[in-house]
Amino acid sequence: MRNYWFILLIFFFSCKNENGYKKMFSDPELYSKTVHELNEVVMGNNFPPIVASRNYTYAAIAGYEVMVVAEPTRYRTLAGQIHGLDSLPTVKDTTDVYFPLASLLAYCRVGEAVTFPEGSMKDYVDSLKQLALSLGMPKTMLDKTDSFSAKVSRHIIAWSKKDNYAETRSAEKYTVLDVPGRWVPTPPMYASAVEPHWNEIRTLVLDSASQFRPVPPIPFDMKDTTSLYYRNVMMVKMAGENLTDEQKHIANFWDDNPFKLNVYGHAMFSTKKFSPPGHWMGIIGIAAKQAKVDFAETTYAYALTSIVMFDAFIECWDAKYTYATIRPESVINKYIDANWRPLLQTPAFPEYTCGHSTISASAAEALTKVFGSNFSYTDTTELEFGIESRKFNSFRDAAQENNLARFYGGIHLHNSCLVSTEAGKRVGIHIATRLRMKKGS
Repeated sequence: MRNYWFILLIFFFSCKNENGYKKMFSDPELYSKTVHELNEVVMGNNFPPIVASRNYTYAAIAGYEVMVVAEPTRYRTLAGQIHGLDSLPTVKDTTDVYFPLASLLAYCRVGEAVTFPEGSMKDYVDSLKQLALSLGMPKTMLDKTDSFSAKVSRHIIAWSKKDNYAETRSAEKYTVLDVPGRWVPTPPMYASAVEPHWNEIRTLVLDSASQFRPVPPIPFDMKDTTSLYYRNVMMVKMAGENLTDEQKHIANFWDDNPFKLNVYGHAMFSTKKFSPPGHWMGIIGIAAKQAKVDFAETTYAYALTSIVMFDAFIECWDAKYTYATIRPESVINKYIDANWRPLLQTPAFPEYTCGHSTISASAAEALTKVFGSNFSYTDTTELEFGIESRKFNSFRDAAQENNLARFYGGIHLHNSCLVSTEAGKRVGIHIATRLRMKKGS
């Protein structure tokens, strides 16, 4: 049970302080640490980024809805604003409910329930409850808080089960065909196509998965060396062979590969990092801390950004499997250089459009709405994976750098990244404008 930081916090807060729990659980940084805990569980279970996004989103909605009950003059429920979500069951007496803790418990319950086997975050939840009692929360208050949290969680979990996720588990697999320009598995894993039916998942705000479908990709043409496609492929190859240290840093910083297979001769092992949405979960926490927003506003930031990325992934995966385009690595290996390898490991899904560029652009729009357009920050998310931090003048600047990262990494044509960013931006603006989560704004 990874809860040593709880011990330090208990030491910091004197047990004689009967209201110590109020200071502890109203701290928005604890919410961000709880998100990080779910991030760790997601990473440990090898979920691809689209599935990870589902975990973060339903959990964030649960955490936010608790705080809507706590602060109805500041926030509006998402019920009636996102597809299929009905009003939460009415709780007549919330006198002894401590809402910040209820929000944390709801986040954990829903976060593990939508995908994981039961109990994935049990140790962490138990630690939260033990911490509350240690800091002076009355047992009756903890029980009522826990009961309220469970009621909200059950409502969100029941709604989540109607999003078509379970049905797509048994859907037909992607068929690999020997057609020029069509996606095929890539080294070193040669894994099957990931989530080819994700466009069948219920959107939250978009009218459909294809509402913002990008224009078709550049036509495949490796016969004409003057064609736009050939020139884009050669741009990837030449860039990959002449990367500067700064360009390598940018590519590795935004790699966010949740499962990289390392092959050295006959030896194979995996390394893991937070996925693209997991990286943005970290950025939200950094921004919330720097902006010194309160607990409720922090849950709002996580909920809005998660919703935006959730729908952006569905839009992107609709494009990926509509066009089913081949990856640069496969093209270069077949037509130019059989031994060429990109800096980053090519993920197991079609090239167009770029998932990371899409969701990063959408997340940037959501966070710009919450924190402003000129919010400069240092992204320290990757330090725990041994990658130096990077500074950005705004969230949109970060999204633009991500374009270059996927190109430098050798896994996307640059044109694809540019198109993806515009698509993600449209999704982000549409959802951030349409959702009316804050009152008086």
